[in-house]
Amino acid sequence: MSLLGTILLKLENHFGDQQWWPAESNFEIMVGAILTQNTSWSNAEKAICSLKNADVLDVETIYNLSSMELQNLVHPSGFYRLKARRIKTLAASLMKNFGGDVDGLRALSPSCARAFLLKINGIGPETADCMLLYAIGKPIFVIDSYTKRLMQRIGVGHNLDTYDHWQQLFMKYIPPSLNAYQQYHALIVAHSKLYCTSTPACSGCPLSSLCKLGQSKKCQPAIHQNIQSQNQYR
Repeated sequence: MSLLGTILLKLENHFGDQQWWPAESNFEIMVGAILTQNTSWSNAEKAICSLKNADVLDVETIYNLSSMELQNLVHPSGFYRLKARRIKTLAASLMKNFGGDVDGLRALSPSCARAFLLKINGIGPETADCMLLYAIGKPIFVIDSYTKRLMQRIGVGHNLDTYDHWQQLFMKYIPPSLNAYQQYHALIVAHSKLYCTSTPACSGCPLSSLCKLGQSKKCQPAIHQNIQSQNQYR
């Protein structure tokens, strides 16, 4: 078994099935992927709740909503003018190309669906891949800051310098699988929020036997107790 496979197994044994991303629709996931940019998941979640309470969380309604009203609704996520503009652009692209039906993207190949999303202003590789993996159902691995931080502390990927290089590493050693990629990414997020935080807390870490940083004894002696964070992305 590869090192990445061993990491996944240890995380899965420790955290169990994540069943993540939490959302009621595929479009909600896509909007959430934009709202989580440069903020915590809790702030993005407040904005999502605001959109739900206003009953506007669907492609056509967002498309017809005024920019000012959308800005007010997503205000809790921060950078609300920018994010409102990006969400409006996403909705417009879906309306123009698929009649507002997110499932229209599912009919495309992974590479074509990714290219479509990357053409939308404000959607970069990480955001696009979150949408593809969790909303569109395409097996593509998401690379985020949690993933890079965890792997570098373990001792993997020190020579990798681009998003694509990191992604190629994971997709080379983990066979393509929608469920596996969703589970693995969610497990890394859960682990990184509970143990491998910006100031690592290594006591009880299920990866301590594999981690170069943990073995160097430079970690905090006790775990940060934040059980709710296991179900939060950022």
